[in-house]
Amino acid sequence: MNASAVRRLTVAQALVEFLAHQYTERDGRRHRLINATWGIFGHGNVAGLGQALLESGPDTMPYLQGRNEQAMVHAAVGYARQNNRLAAQAVTTSIGPGATNLVTGAALATVNRLPVLLLPGDIFATRPADPVLQQLEVPYAGDISVNDALRPVSRYFDRVMRPEALIPAALQAMRVLADPAETGAVTLALPQDVQAEAFDWPEEFFADRVWHVRRPAPEAAEVAAAVRTVRAARRPLIVAGGGIHHSEAEEALRALVDATGIPVASTQAGKGSLRYDHPADIGGIGHTGTAVADDLARTADLVIGVGTRYSDFTTASATLFADPAVRFLNLNIAPFDAHKLAATTVVADARAALEALTAELAGHRVDEAYEAEYRTGKTAWERRVDAAYAAADETARPSQTQVLGALDAVVGDEDVVINAAGSLPGDLHKLWRTRSPRQYHLEYGYSCMGYEIPGAIGVRLAAPDRPVWALVGDGTYLMMPTEIVTAVQEGVNINIVLFQNHGYASIGGLSEATGAERFGTAYRFRDADGQYTGDPLPVDLAANAASLGMEVLRAKSVRELREALAAARASDRPTCVYVETETADTVSGAPEAQAWWDVPVARTATRPAAVKAREDYDRQAAARRRHL
Repeated sequence: MNASAVRRLTVAQALVEFLAHQYTERDGRRHRLINATWGIFGHGNVAGLGQALLESGPDTMPYLQGRNEQAMVHAAVGYARQNNRLAAQAVTTSIGPGATNLVTGAALATVNRLPVLLLPGDIFATRPADPVLQQLEVPYAGDISVNDALRPVSRYFDRVMRPEALIPAALQAMRVLADPAETGAVTLALPQDVQAEAFDWPEEFFADRVWHVRRPAPEAAEVAAAVRTVRAARRPLIVAGGGIHHSEAEEALRALVDATGIPVASTQAGKGSLRYDHPADIGGIGHTGTAVADDLARTADLVIGVGTRYSDFTTASATLFADPAVRFLNLNIAPFDAHKLAATTVVADARAALEALTAELAGHRVDEAYEAEYRTGKTAWERRVDAAYAAADETARPSQTQVLGALDAVVGDEDVVINAAGSLPGDLHKLWRTRSPRQYHLEYGYSCMGYEIPGAIGVRLAAPDRPVWALVGDGTYLMMPTEIVTAVQEGVNINIVLFQNHGYASIGGLSEATGAERFGTAYRFRDADGQYTGDPLPVDLAANAASLGMEVLRAKSVRELREALAAARASDRPTCVYVETETADTVSGAPEAQAWWDVPVARTATRPAAVKAREDYDRQAAARRRHL
């Protein structure tokens, strides 16, 4: 190979240059695959990737400074989801705790099928000193480091032990990131000595490379079987999952529904597949679903899952689809998900599959009585939403659902609402009126406390013209407020709605329902018996947010809340609206769960609450079934 055909760079420099030339393409539109690199530097990456990012400059690879490694992954995941998985970001850390802090974020990305590239530093490949600082010594193996903890939560993992090994590793990493069925967290562990080593790289390694994001079309035989299944059904129900958004299949879904009249219930990831006021949109399904959706699910003779993985929240822990003759038809790009529940399968891109099904179902429509039934149920549920949102006294402290009602009155179609954990996901799934495909951003595959604020930063970076709202409870806020500093530093204009209810409200309610009597779920001082039932803690989370650089607006009533939300939306800087709602031991104001969720209850106990909870559990569990 002659000198003109190679370029001498360090491994870290070569990786940065390589990443700058990777693109995805779908439907004729090209996107840069890795748009920026988040990083916190330590001895494991400062002289390698840190130096490489400095030398390459922001035009080649923009750098974003984070405060917590897990949070950086969350921000990258929010960015990827907002971009329908066609663009992603990388995250680099040092070795040791910096690397292990990635594990939770990696699990979240992989569970939700969202691409993120992780570049943790690693121990020395050449072992000049053994052990090095922060090295985990494993007596039975010399080739294990803490980065191996990332293997089970990564869709692809490699450790680059020599410079030339970067070429196949980097190509495999891009392949997985761009694969709509395989994507998730991808980890390239980079020993710190290898990062700084020089090598003569072939120029072809740095050429622009386009990864086609395929839309596999369904096989004719599978479509024919699906059509026969739909035509034979009297009470079909579509379950819309996140795959509809990832595939940009919302219009294809609407075309099928308009033609056939089949109602659509949505998972947390699929909410917004139809606009909330579409006549066939019957809201969320499952444990946090609407009454109309869950009632239809219980009597459906055909469940059509589109881009869903059927979590236990969706199936009400295998108790929801109760018709003895119920069958399943799954449209999914991933065979693993398509074959769940012994379904008839259409293994294909969601949009391509929906379009094929619509074409072959021409002239078919559900019975008018069925349409009238679910439309009546939808109207009744909307009245319950109105009641939950309404405030009889606008000078009173709002309930949690009244906060959602105030926000609903302020946002437009372009706003994005982000949440992940606590009692809010249930309220939002039941009540939020989603107005556009990417307005509703719930991370509920991993339901990770702390996702909301960094996730909002990622969304705002991906969509700088869209107002972004992170809805955060006090428990979640205390998990990870760190990236407020990042939002302020970078001028990323996000809005935080901070709910103060003095504890883990969601788990408090679950604890009560399962006989654990809200033990350890309130943020209160200990009482004389040593329990956390004393006065609320004198924390001031609004002051904390202000100390991190946010503009803070305090709202003590429904009227003040509405004014504060409007002011936050109009602000040109990161803003927090702080509102104290009901305490953790009172209800949120939302309708109760419309379907069961299996959380095992103590089989033997002496306390009456646990004894009763076990009786209720046995009664509910008796309805569970295997769909074979």
